[in-house]
Amino acid sequence: MKKLASLLSIVIILVSCNDSNGKKEKYVSDSSGNVNNLSVVIDNESWKGDVGETIRDIFAAPVDGLPQKEPLFSINQIPTSVFSDFVTKNRIILKIEKGDSASVSIQNNVYAKPQKLVVVKGDSQPVIISALQENASRIVEAFKSEEIIERQRQIAKSLNDDKPIQDSLGVALKFPSFYRIAKATDDFFWLRRDINTGTTNLMFYEIPMNRVKIDSTIPQQIIKIRDSIGKQHIPGPIDGSYMKTEEAYSPFFYTTILNSKPTFEMRGTWDVEGAFMAGPFVTYLIRDDENSRYLVAEGFVFAPSVNKREYMFELEAIIKSLRILN
Repeated sequence: MKKLASLLSIVIILVSCNDSNGKKEKYVSDSSGNVNNLSVVIDNESWKGDVGETIRDIFAAPVDGLPQKEPLFSINQIPTSVFSDFVTKNRIILKIEKGDSASVSIQNNVYAKPQKLVVVKGDSQPVIISALQENASRIVEAFKSEEIIERQRQIAKSLNDDKPIQDSLGVALKFPSFYRIAKATDDFFWLRRDINTGTTNLMFYEIPMNRVKIDSTIPQQIIKIRDSIGKQHIPGPIDGSYMKTEEAYSPFFYTTILNSKPTFEMRGTWDVEGAFMAGPFVTYLIRDDENSRYLVAEGFVFAPSVNKREYMFELEAIIKSLRILN
């Protein structure tokens, strides 16, 4: 009887190691690494040459909308010969390999979990460079999406109550407990976090659908909208001053998808007239046909003399957790 029980236990263990398709499930350890830290696995000679220069041009390009130049990712080069053990556990990895033909593959959870591994192959440096350039936006988006998920996972460890926002705007939002509601009305919310050198901020409000005309002037319309909201809700330190869009720099404008809805995105710099205050912002206009409105979500940072990439990335991660309730 004991032998039978032991045999049954072994069978159960073997079955449990297989997934529903009969394939063995590979165990991988937890990934590691700071958010937006990219490991690049490449031999030293290629890293010092044109391939390395192309990688730096793509993945260390300045982040759009920041007042100072900060790279998209902080890059750590790892020679191919030492890519083993703990260095394979980094969360986002770009691996350059020699191959018979050009290829770009985006893989999940190869050495650790969660992990995004991008392998670029080619039989020569020009071929590898071409593959990197042609797939740059796709690779950057894969890495950035992975890091957004990671930042949202960190945020979810201690969440604030979003019920007031749900009740007023019909929006569910995952934002950290260290943010406070600085101002709230029936259709406007300002969330704020104090940091060592200033504040990080979020705004959520709605505007009627017919207030936005779909034509080539949309960027100017968004600037006008956010400046009117700044004048109404975000005062400066001097009487009559308020947050507005910095006129000296043209904001970056894109179209994207947020919460499965068409969205206009703008990144740029805000300032306060008559006061030495400025910083980066990101604004999303989310088209909400079901409620005949645009839902506006904005993040902005005031943090003089320090890097702002990670603060803006946190705000983006929070905004991208947004879910419009039907």
